[in-house]
Amino acid sequence: MTVSGSDLLEVRWPSGGELSIPLLWLRDSCPCPDCRVEQTQEKHFHLANLTSISAVKLDADEQGLCVQWSDGHKSYFERSFFESDYALPQRTWRAWSDDFLPGRYDFEAFQTNNGYAAQAISEFLETGVLIIENAPTEDKTLELMSKRFGPIREVLFERIHNVKVDPKGYNVAHTSLGLPPHNDFASYSWPPSVQVLHMLGNEAAGGNSTICDGWAVLEDFRRDHPQEFDVLCKVAVPFREFDEDNETYACEPIITLNPRGQVSLFRYSNQLMQIMDFRDPDTAVFYDAYHKLSRTLVNTKFSRSFRLNSGEMLVVASHRILHGREAITSSGYRHLQDAYFEHDNIRNMLTVLKRSHV
Repeated sequence: MTVSGSDLLEVRWPSGGELSIPLLWLRDSCPCPDCRVEQTQEKHFHLANLTSISAVKLDADEQGLCVQWSDGHKSYFERSFFESDYALPQRTWRAWSDDFLPGRYDFEAFQTNNGYAAQAISEFLETGVLIIENAPTEDKTLELMSKRFGPIREVLFERIHNVKVDPKGYNVAHTSLGLPPHNDFASYSWPPSVQVLHMLGNEAAGGNSTICDGWAVLEDFRRDHPQEFDVLCKVAVPFREFDEDNETYACEPIITLNPRGQVSLFRYSNQLMQIMDFRDPDTAVFYDAYHKLSRTLVNTKFSRSFRLNSGEMLVVASHRILHGREAITSSGYRHLQDAYFEHDNIRNMLTVLKRSHV
């Protein structure tokens, strides 16, 4: 017979209880050496080789399930195989409490102590932000963060970006103006998902760093303004960042949802947003929603402001956390460097670090 993914096998355990198992899933999941590459645990069997399949015999006992297939193949599954959680990994993030401040961790201990680094990364994955203090104030110290965060995500312009007040700078960050909440490179179809901002020296007055828990803001906004939230998920917005030698451009919605309907990317940059077509009927609807969200962002309980001192690194999960800066009010020496990393690599690093303590 020809089967589809909706065909189910009913399995009854001798001691009671039963399972409904998709037939094709069961055949595709066979753990035997013929179906799995033992050396790598990767799947060798391919469903494309099946034209038809059925289970001609099922033997279930307290230890597991044996299946005799119509093509002569035999599969055995331990009972614990059906008790594992095969769902997509759940995100472990939490909104900030009223008294939240970013966790602070020592640079040297973070680099050399695996348990300490695992604790710091775990907190970062939950809160979306971290401060590493007592870091060297030497040029390109950010390169050293690859030990814990994986390789630097290179973008156009500079591998490590220098932020100073510069009358020739291509970006508003090179002025003394305040920067509203934003994430960098909204002009990329896939913006960097982690940003590290390293203060090499800060003798200027003003210029406090600001952070905002964008996902927490969006949760409240979705509850209070569901229609506007939906608009911001659907209407594409143009973003552009450029200089004489580089051009980056993306046209994407401000909010991206994952298959579970959860926010996975908050793309927000007042600086890089380009002019939309006023003739498009979506533009007026978008701007109504965008205005409401923007006012929420600048008046939210999920924002913090603090001075980033020399030798401190601010780490933000930039698909979630918006960062900014208050206006610089004096011309004292101020030099910040930033670089980008990827959230996947940091999550994977935590898994590796945890293995080292097993």
